[in-house]
Amino acid sequence: MHFGLYIELMIDKLKENYGSIFEAALISEIERVGIIKEVASGTQLMHIGQYIKSMPLVLSGTLKIMREDQEGDSLLLYYLERGETCAMTLSCCLGNQKSEIIAVTESDTILIMIPIEKMESWTAQFKSWRNFVFESYNHRIKDLLETVDSIAFLKMDERLIKYLEEKSRISEDGIIHKTHQEIAYELHTSRVVISRLLKTLEKKGAISIERNKVKLL
Repeated sequence: MHFGLYIELMIDKLKENYGSIFEAALISEIERVGIIKEVASGTQLMHIGQYIKSMPLVLSGTLKIMREDQEGDSLLLYYLERGETCAMTLSCCLGNQKSEIIAVTESDTILIMIPIEKMESWTAQFKSWRNFVFESYNHRIKDLLETVDSIAFLKMDERLIKYLEEKSRISEDGIIHKTHQEIAYELHTSRVVISRLLKTLEKKGAISIERNKVKLL
């Protein structure tokens, strides 16, 4: 594809996702300083201990944000979808702190990366940016509270069903393309437990299981 046409398509995606949120002057600023990044599914964009130099605006695709313990086991915190950004990344950018999360692309994803030096000036300059940042914080806090509630109050089978429903929602074909081990990894439990619970759900007619696939019925 011709480079000029490619940039024009990316700008169209930017306006499609954020044009109703940001004023025209801010969209122009994003076009001027933003760096477009296309990332394949399964790519780790951020790791724990990394300094963050830019924040992402999601133009298409999905990212999953995760925490990792000292043994290397992970827990899924929330997803980022098109039209969103990551509040934890914002915190790291503004505080010049190391990342405490892992960000991995759940599907092929297009991002526009905003340099950290623009964060503070845009907050003062553009009301729409300021509102966007505050709303992003609020949204992510709600996501984190839901995760905490799930761990604290739901049984593992209930957590699994909720997980499958969310995965099915964000999947383009409505199918969860995950192995039992990958599901266990994201729910911070063992593969044996997940396999047993999936088998139970299949017997109840709630799901169908194929090789590396789960489909809600």
